[in-house]
Amino acid sequence: MAGATSPATPDHADSGRGRPLPHDRHKWLILGICCISLFMVGLDTTIVNLALPSIQKDLDATPSGLQWTVDAYTVVLASLLMLSGSMADRFGRRRTFQSGLLLFSLGSLLCGLASDTGSLIAFRMVQAMGGAMLNPVAVSIIANTFTDLRERARAIGLWGAVAGVSIALGPVVGGALVDSIGWQAVFWVNLPVAALALILTSLFVPESKAPRPRRLDPVGQLLVIVGLATLTFGIIEGPVRGWGSALIVGCFTVAVVAAVTLIRYELRRAEPLLDVRFFRSPSFSGAIASAVCGFAALAGFLFLNALYLQDVKDFSPLHTGLLTLPMAAMTLVSSPLAGRIVGARGPRIPMVIAGAGTAGCGLLLTQVRADTPIWYLVIAYVAFGIGFGMLDAPLTYSAVSGMPRSQAGVAAAVTSTGRQVGAALGVAVLGSVSTARVHGPFSSGFPGASHLGWAIMAGCGLAIVTLGLLTTGVRARHPAEPSPEPAAEQPAERVP
Repeated sequence: MAGATSPATPDHADSGRGRPLPHDRHKWLILGICCISLFMVGLDTTIVNLALPSIQKDLDATPSGLQWTVDAYTVVLASLLMLSGSMADRFGRRRTFQSGLLLFSLGSLLCGLASDTGSLIAFRMVQAMGGAMLNPVAVSIIANTFTDLRERARAIGLWGAVAGVSIALGPVVGGALVDSIGWQAVFWVNLPVAALALILTSLFVPESKAPRPRRLDPVGQLLVIVGLATLTFGIIEGPVRGWGSALIVGCFTVAVVAAVTLIRYELRRAEPLLDVRFFRSPSFSGAIASAVCGFAALAGFLFLNALYLQDVKDFSPLHTGLLTLPMAAMTLVSSPLAGRIVGARGPRIPMVIAGAGTAGCGLLLTQVRADTPIWYLVIAYVAFGIGFGMLDAPLTYSAVSGMPRSQAGVAAAVTSTGRQVGAALGVAVLGSVSTARVHGPFSSGFPGASHLGWAIMAGCGLAIVTLGLLTTGVRARHPAEPSPEPAAEQPAERVP
């Protein structure tokens, strides 16, 4: 009956008649639907970077304007992920997922119609509001669909593989679209993909909610938004306005106060937006810290590499995308391999490989010059592709597998927030330290100015290696201790 609810029994029998629930009959299809949304959002993460030089020319954007084109999306996304996770647990995961698809599509359509940098940044924020309802909610759907831990590990491994593939293919797809149609196409390509996901979700994904969702936390949400926004603004605008200016110092001060206040406030709440007790698990804390470092390296790499190849090497967007094919190929190979290693051996090995590949790429690129040969760049891209392909599966598994299913949306959202915070900081930090040090013509000054940015990227890789060694291992192969629950854990209710 429409609107009726019935708890899913442990063996997923249909009212005791021995027939599998539709949820079980279609669980791999449900995984595929969730992966469609991940592919779309992951593609958007990298595809926009290839369009930045074209956007700069068409809209007369400044370097900070280009950074905001990327970071307006990631800051809003990171700010709303935890809220969307808890809302999905409360109001329904399928309903929230569908709303996200619609809003993401609207934002994508408007981005392609933008006539200036200001409107493009505003429409990217609309797009991010929809994106915040997709990936963490999809992970929550997966966690509640695959209740067997071994099957869940396989599903999350496939999820991580799709993430790596989508991000790796972004530069190639973006380059082809920009060259053939224009930068607007990198946004409009989302529309048919979202339409397909929306239809399949309506047909096959059952509604599910947490039996006892956590209360909404508007104060905590406001503190998250204020902290991330002021921190990112200070980093991006610091080189332009002056690091010692009252505005920039004030931004950093507000960010620190917001972070401290958030931690103290959330610790006093019985049902916080950000459950600080999650971080008592070494594997969970290590996964979040590694997500920040890994995605800071990714976002910074994509931003700097697009500027270097197009503005310094004078390559076309398509040529730029094709040059990253070695990175894409290595990601395609290493992503599913990482999922299998996680399922069989735990997350330590792929985490260490991920950090080593990232650090190796960063160290190689610290030597880049305007006349650096292509073969040298390809070696660096291969190293990064191997490293990034190994990253996502162990992060997702470590952070999500040990959390209660009733909190799956929030736990997944914290992980996704770590990724997006890292992406925002990567563009802000690596972009700022590189572009601010350019003296004279950009084409001749950028390679040397970017060396500090590449060194920071190498540091991110070394941090991932360290975290992988310290926070994973035998203990991480088992579920982490969940945070205290207000009530006993019950299976998630499913609404036909």
